[in-house]
Amino acid sequence: MAKELYRGTGRRKTAVARVRLMPGEGKITINGRDYTEYFPRPIYQERVAAPFRILEAGDRYDVIVQVEGGGSTGQADAVRHGIARALAEESQEARGELKKAGLLTRDARAVERKKYGLKKARKRPQFSKR
Repeated sequence: MAKELYRGTGRRKTAVARVRLMPGEGKITINGRDYTEYFPRPIYQERVAAPFRILEAGDRYDVIVQVEGGGSTGQADAVRHGIARALAEESQEARGELKKAGLLTRDARAVERKKYGLKKARKRPQFSKR
């Protein structure tokens, strides 16, 4: 019998998601709660389910996720990245489809640090000639 547990780590901004994928009937649990309860907004639910929609494998696996750090957007994208990596571990065909959809690429965009003398990362105080 083949290995029946797949793992993936997803990251986005400051959020980190540890994903475990196992054969089941399509239940997604995030931090002990159902994903529709954890992410009440439909846009985040769609992001989390995107890898399964692309592979048409929504009801083949149960997903257990531990996610921490960041906000809702970062966490949703981190979960999506983790699920995609775990599915890519399963088969080479799945990896190709997920890679083509851009789900295996870690989104490296993060908040730029604030610089001294400025109000934010790039916003300057108003210039006064006199």
